[in-house]
Amino acid sequence: MLRALASPRARLAWRLSGFVTNPHEQCGLSMMLKYDASIYVAGHAGLIGSAVVRRLERDGYRPPITRRRSELELEDAGQVSEFFEKVRPEYVILAAGRVGGIMENQTFPADFMDENMAIQLNVLKAARRAGVRRLILFGSSCMYPRECSRPMAEDTLLSGTPEPTSLPYAISKLAGTYLCLAYNKQDHEIRFIPVIPNSAYGPYDNFDPKSAHVLSALMARFHQAKVNGDESVALWGSGSPRREFIHADDIAAACVHLLRQDNLTVELPLNIGVGQDVSIKELAELIAEVVGYKGRVEWDRTKPDGAPRKLLDSARIQSLGWKPQIGLPEGLSETYRWYVGHVETQAASMQEVRR
Repeated sequence: MLRALASPRARLAWRLSGFVTNPHEQCGLSMMLKYDASIYVAGHAGLIGSAVVRRLERDGYRPPITRRRSELELEDAGQVSEFFEKVRPEYVILAAGRVGGIMENQTFPADFMDENMAIQLNVLKAARRAGVRRLILFGSSCMYPRECSRPMAEDTLLSGTPEPTSLPYAISKLAGTYLCLAYNKQDHEIRFIPVIPNSAYGPYDNFDPKSAHVLSALMARFHQAKVNGDESVALWGSGSPRREFIHADDIAAACVHLLRQDNLTVELPLNIGVGQDVSIKELAELIAEVVGYKGRVEWDRTKPDGAPRKLLDSARIQSLGWKPQIGLPEGLSETYRWYVGHVETQAASMQEVRR
């Protein structure tokens, strides 16, 4: 059947859409998480945080607690401590932090470490003192050694040095992950759950080509090239590195799934991936097709590629009954529809302001 498909892009799309399953087949749930539970989502306006809010609303839970940065500065330990003492949420999803691609990591390495480590330490300490039932912290696949077996299993963390181009972010996320594990060990209970999603994408992502991750940056670049009528788009590197992409809605579903577990006996941390990867060149072709860009793609091999491959072994979380639902072609199309609508809304707002 694969050979019968018309083009390489069509064959790739067919291969990547193979893990859509029936959500009712996700078994092993127990209702630790009550529908009227107080849940604080830090970073609710971002890519993963907004997906968690959508998932909780979809599943019928009480609207989560949220705070804008102007209301609660997570880098301020005093504000964070006061918030937790006053509000005392039962559950916390820590999706706030500074993220970005290779260029951002190389340009602002100190800011990446400073901001992320401060947020993690402040929130984890305050949550521990307030007695939260469970907290989920997001690590990153860039924490894994550049040279290790693929797919990357959780027990290979700290077995080598992470990819240098994303080292500042990796170190900050390793610190948060192992602080969670240290709290669990010292307190003799599992309340802090570090998870490691692979490259996330979806609505409310950062689409600024200068600071975004690869997928959203490519989508913005191809869209602008189509609008401008550009004959070619120049992209960094060789296009050969391979990446695993997971829709933010799948990550959100995994988080709610974990909060529902009464007795979490699986070893931590937990990878969250889809089990398939694509080369950056294949990704660029898929996005160009979704966007409708017909021009050439030129690869600038003088720019860094980053890690050669980042594919996660997600057997641990799948043993709990969670499975991804959104294939890459479907997810790209949905994300682009959101992006176009968002861009058009912004343009209309700017025109209104100028009047």
